[in-house]
Amino acid sequence: MSIQENGTVRENQALSHNIFALTIDAPRICALAQPGQFVHITCGDANLLRRPISICQAHDGILKIVFVVKGDGTKWLSQRRAGDVLDIVGPAGHGFDMTRLGEKPVFIGGGIGVPPMLQTMQAAKAQGAQPTAILGFRNADAVILEEDFQAVGTVYTATDDGSYGIHGFVSDVLKEHISEYTSVCCCGPKPMLRALATIAEEAGIPCQVSMEERMGCGIGACLVCVCSLKKENGDTRYGHVCKDGPVFDSKEVQW
Repeated sequence: MSIQENGTVRENQALSHNIFALTIDAPRICALAQPGQFVHITCGDANLLRRPISICQAHDGILKIVFVVKGDGTKWLSQRRAGDVLDIVGPAGHGFDMTRLGEKPVFIGGGIGVPPMLQTMQAAKAQGAQPTAILGFRNADAVILEEDFQAVGTVYTATDDGSYGIHGFVSDVLKEHISEYTSVCCCGPKPMLRALATIAEEAGIPCQVSMEERMGCGIGACLVCVCSLKKENGDTRYGHVCKDGPVFDSKEVQW
């Protein structure tokens, strides 16, 4: 169930030159939020459509979102300061099924797909799991939230160019350690998700993927975030990432 709430900004922190973290007082949305869900935020009077942003954390009435500046809406959002009020709708979408994780789940994020994995990993630990995170970035300058993940469990950080951590992709790290895990949860670009799903499925462990798609309305009324899915008989069906996802079983997705 989604609700509308006016949230007050507590802090705006620049994590890199174009990635920002906002902490917001939004107790009603936080009380409903589940790992893997997102919120829709109005970004100024000049921007008609709300912007969908993954929930990074939602604890004790404080909502944390981490986003990259891509256009006028997110630029406006990056300029908010303590005391500013934001019109927020959420939590939206279907998150991760926490009953399918097992004892040793691994949480994998690529780029801006990293933030939603933090609350998911924290929730897994709270229910008794021994979680691991694999975080992937283009280079050292793009690394975010690493210390937050390290406070929860084991963390492997990889960069495409080798300027920080492991030189390679998150799929390389997963392939090396796949025998250690009972499930995979991941968020990031579709080629990354496809590679991770293949590794997990070959190993015979469940994999849940959080799809990154452009969204218009956020409620399934438009066709902007339509994705191809599989029926039980193998035929193609179409779903909305905003309403039916953003999290899907990897075997549902028509890669």
